[in-house]
Amino acid sequence: MITISEATINDLKIIQEIAHKTWPLTYGEILSKEQLDFMLNMIYSDEALTKQFQKKEQLFYLISDSESTLGFIGIEHHYKNGAVTRIHKIYLLPETQGKGIGKIVIEEIEKLAVANNSTALSLNVNRFNNALRFYQKLGFEVIDEVDIEIGNGFLMEDYVMEKRL
Repeated sequence: MITISEATINDLKIIQEIAHKTWPLTYGEILSKEQLDFMLNMIYSDEALTKQFQKKEQLFYLISDSESTLGFIGIEHHYKNGAVTRIHKIYLLPETQGKGIGKIVIEEIEKLAVANNSTALSLNVNRFNNALRFYQKLGFEVIDEVDIEIGNGFLMEDYVMEKRL
C-alpha cells in the first residue's frame, strides 16, 4: 500500500537522498554534469530546502510503502493566486518506476488539489524527459514551451503541462 504523508524539515536528508538518486538517471542524458550538479545544489542544498520549508510556498510529501520511502513531491496550491495546484517536484526512486506508483501519486495529488478548490494541475517537464509520455497518458496537455535561465549560463527547456480536474 502506498501512503503519502506531509514531510517536515526533519525529512531534508531523505528528500536529498532521493533527489541525488533520481536526478542523474532522469537528467543524465539531457543535462551536462555541470548543470546537473548546479541544479541539485540550487534546489536541494540544506540551505535551499530549509528556505523552501520555511516559506511554506510548497508543501512537501513523502511517498512510502510499508517498508521504505519511495519518493517525494512538492506542490503548491493556489499557484499564481489561481485555482491551480502546481506540481513543482515529483520524484520516485528508479527501482519503483513502471509499477503504477506514479499514477497513484498523481491521483492523490488530484484529491489534494480538489480539496483545495483547484480546477487544474500544472507542472513543467523538460522537453527531452521521457516522463512527458507518462504525463500525457494521465491526461496532461502541453500548453506552453518555455526556456528558463537559471544562472551560470544554464537553461531549462521545458514544456508547461496542465490537466483539468
